[in-house]
Amino acid sequence: MSTSLLPLAATELVQPVADGWQLITAALVAIAVIVVLITVVKVHPFLALVAGAFTVGAVAGVNILADPDTGTGVLPSFSAGFGSTAAGVGVLIVLGAMFAKLLADSGGADQIVDTIVGHASPRMLPWAMALVGAIIGLPMFFEIGLVLLMPVIYLVARRAQLSIITVGIPALAGLSAMHGLVPPHPGPLVAIGALGADLGTTLALGVLVAVPTVVVAGPLFGRLAGQWVDVPAPATYDAGAREDATGRRPSFGVTLATVLLPVVLMMGKAVADIAVEDKTQPVRRVLDLLGEPIFALSIALVVAMFTLGKASGMDRAAVSKVTGESLAPIAGILLIVAAGGGFKQVLVDTGLGTLLAEWADDANVSVLLLAWVLAVLIRLATGSATVATITASSLMVGLVDGLSSGETSLVVLAVGAGSVFFSHVNDAGFWLVKEYFGLSVGQTLKSWSLMETVLSVSGLVFVLLLGLVI
Repeated sequence: MSTSLLPLAATELVQPVADGWQLITAALVAIAVIVVLITVVKVHPFLALVAGAFTVGAVAGVNILADPDTGTGVLPSFSAGFGSTAAGVGVLIVLGAMFAKLLADSGGADQIVDTIVGHASPRMLPWAMALVGAIIGLPMFFEIGLVLLMPVIYLVARRAQLSIITVGIPALAGLSAMHGLVPPHPGPLVAIGALGADLGTTLALGVLVAVPTVVVAGPLFGRLAGQWVDVPAPATYDAGAREDATGRRPSFGVTLATVLLPVVLMMGKAVADIAVEDKTQPVRRVLDLLGEPIFALSIALVVAMFTLGKASGMDRAAVSKVTGESLAPIAGILLIVAAGGGFKQVLVDTGLGTLLAEWADDANVSVLLLAWVLAVLIRLATGSATVATITASSLMVGLVDGLSSGETSLVVLAVGAGSVFFSHVNDAGFWLVKEYFGLSVGQTLKSWSLMETVLSVSGLVFVLLLGLVI
């Protein structure tokens, strides 16, 4: 079974027909088109990525439709990338969304929050909030996790008489780090698929990088940010607002074990692949099967139906309703991710990746640093971490040839770290944080935006440090 989430096509769909500068121009013009469409014209990122893919072909002089003789062209290339990405990443995003919805609606997420925060002293509250953000951020999208955590951020800040920034920044750091660095979030999954990285190895290294990164950008930076932006929490929520519909919750231990189950299964596969060389050995075959991402998340989802759904009083109809309701909010994410796969395939098949690989080799540029810089530039331009990850990983495809599995995973993490750099006014997350925290634009820049920058730079530093030993 392949260790790559989305294996690249065995043969090129589009033969390189342009010289180096024409390919570079095609990529730059396409990225500019995507940026302008998203930020100025306010076109949905799905349509912007489609337009960017066809811009690459048009500027590079590649056939848009399939060539009558060879069958190659931008449209077949885009379709192949779209389909393979949707098939590989789409299923995992769906399973993750269903799991997250069960966690939220069962009261399991509240149980994790209340248990950890309830056992923390006032001095340790920022550290507890960072832990909560990281655990909740493992299965949940950033926006969902933020909405879920806002009531407890308000309550904790008010009861401890701390600035909402001192309490909230650590939680946001935990959420954001998981979103950018740890699969099964869409960004890391797309980068893993595009670069042919091993998911289990990337997951293990991602957690290894995320922990110190959250510490630096969360409790440590949050203490400074709370002094710069001292904003009391509004009295918006009371304790009763956090009770789930049934009045019952799964226990903390069961909930935490359920959340960590897919992580343990996927890490088990990665360890088995390293420790057991014989692929036919029964233990390795079992661990490889259980740790395959689709199996791991499917098993976790089935377990969650009982440990979270049934434990909170849901019957089969209620569990079915909850899992069904999780699909509508992620439809747009699925389309963006799949279109990003199509855009990636067009860039790969025009030969741009090979060209960049040769340039980086001649210039002796660190692949990890280049991956981070590309993601940072696209993040600043588009405001989207997902678009930054998709585009940067697409440009890095030709540079990972010959790298070991661990090195390829570090490239994925470098892209992920760059994708969260300095959230500002073109990022929907910026406005979400601003409104929920009741901040001005300046206060949001001094707290949330700087936290994202610290998170991004810290992530790069820890990736580079790992690169010294891997």
